[in-house]
Amino acid sequence: MQHRAGCATVEPSLSRRIAHHVPVETNPDSDLSPSEHSSRRQTGADSESETIAAWTTEHQHTLLDEYETFLRLPNVATDSAAIRRNADALVNMMKRRGLSPRLLENADRSAPPAVYGEWLMPGATRTVVLYAHYDGQPVSASDWASDPWTPVWRQGRLDVSPEIVQRDTSRPIDPDWRLYARAASDDKAGVFAMLAATDALKAAGLQPTANIKFFFDGEEEQGSPHLRELLDLNRELLTAEAWLIADGPLHLSGRKQLVFGVRGDANVDITVYGPKRPLHSGHYGNFAANPALRLAKLLASMKDDDGRVTVSGWYDGLEPLGPAEREALAAAPDDEAALLRDLGLTASEMRGVSLPESINLPSLNINGIRSADVGAQARNVIPIDARAVLDLRLVKGNTVQGQFDRLVAHVKAQGFHVLDRAPTDEERGKYPKIATLILQPGGYAASRTAMDLPISRDVIAAMRTVAGDSLLLTPTMGGSLPLVVITDATGAPTLVIPLANPDNNQHAENENLRVGHLWDGIATMAAVMRLAPSE
Repeated sequence: MQHRAGCATVEPSLSRRIAHHVPVETNPDSDLSPSEHSSRRQTGADSESETIAAWTTEHQHTLLDEYETFLRLPNVATDSAAIRRNADALVNMMKRRGLSPRLLENADRSAPPAVYGEWLMPGATRTVVLYAHYDGQPVSASDWASDPWTPVWRQGRLDVSPEIVQRDTSRPIDPDWRLYARAASDDKAGVFAMLAATDALKAAGLQPTANIKFFFDGEEEQGSPHLRELLDLNRELLTAEAWLIADGPLHLSGRKQLVFGVRGDANVDITVYGPKRPLHSGHYGNFAANPALRLAKLLASMKDDDGRVTVSGWYDGLEPLGPAEREALAAAPDDEAALLRDLGLTASEMRGVSLPESINLPSLNINGIRSADVGAQARNVIPIDARAVLDLRLVKGNTVQGQFDRLVAHVKAQGFHVLDRAPTDEERGKYPKIATLILQPGGYAASRTAMDLPISRDVIAAMRTVAGDSLLLTPTMGGSLPLVVITDATGAPTLVIPLANPDNNQHAENENLRVGHLWDGIATMAAVMRLAPSE
């Protein structure tokens, strides 16, 4: 019998297993040695993991029905109406689970709301906030193999198993099947894993060992520009020992990882100008400078052939990794040769620098370039301008403003007069080369939490009940999250728990989630909610 996700009723076979389940350390024996206590704790954790896995298996199609409905809601971060619809849907999903949801609004209600909920435990001595985001990146539907807002199942990765398949609700789904849709992995997977883990724990008669508060961000893909305001407005409500963030992919090896830091992020719009009106390239070629070529040369000046950023001071003042972080990097599997083959590349951009090492350096990436048209729309024209969006990734020791200032100084050194707006006619007549650089709002610095904090050790122990000794401890993830904003506003440390398959295509066309990773994510979030009580 199938029923709505979140209902406390369970199948008879699972009910029998739950009825015989004894929570860990219900009646601890004071005569047990430390090793025996540890063994008993692990045995109890194994039993809980098996119970959660069994519940997920028996309810997989009910869960997937709800998840597919969630994914059908377009959630492009800049579409405020769509984001509101997602927020309302989340509120309803959380109401069904008894999580007392409500929207957290900024002062003038102009920003996407955060969706808040809670599962409070009488007598709990610690509180943790579980964070994920429900907004997504823009889509170019023509680049997708299927409609990005219509979830589609395939037997595997698109380049291996392109055929569309249908779920048979009378049979278990293959864990290698993949669900294709925008936000399937980034980050509705994190949101849904938390909610489904709540279902599983309640069905099993298990409770969190801490007060659990949920915070679902509605503008992470815009850089969370209003997050600090929301945190300040709700300071007492959101006080916690730590924030645990579900986002990002597992390690390339497929091993589960706990991430202690992320790079910061800032986006810069850059525009280089040509003639005031488009010109025929035959009549005016060799006379009017082409802004696309000027921009290409300018961008090329920012990196050398070994992939190192040539902007003066780019690597200055970096905070070195500590012994524990260096040890964790050394312990990470080396999968780069296989990754290069998979990507169709012969070498990495930064020669002689491994992927984990490169992630711990600041980077400069070109998100996109545009000037006139290409393909069937191409014309013989000298365009009026050329534009690019730069993505600056920061590490500990960088600041957003500092890296932007270095970039501006570099552009000036290439002979450009730099503005923060379009040039006037007077400025066009005075300066031969003009560039506009605009630092977009929402940028933030890097963040890294110490590996030896009590909460760090407790989360490691909780995740090992699911991942075992294969759990990787990763100092820094390549992607960015507003962790420094959270820590600065609340004082709480942050830890990141990635859930998605490494090849999930997040932010790109044909984003996907391997369903087995969703099941693992549910188990992981349930284990984290059951982390050891504070001493």
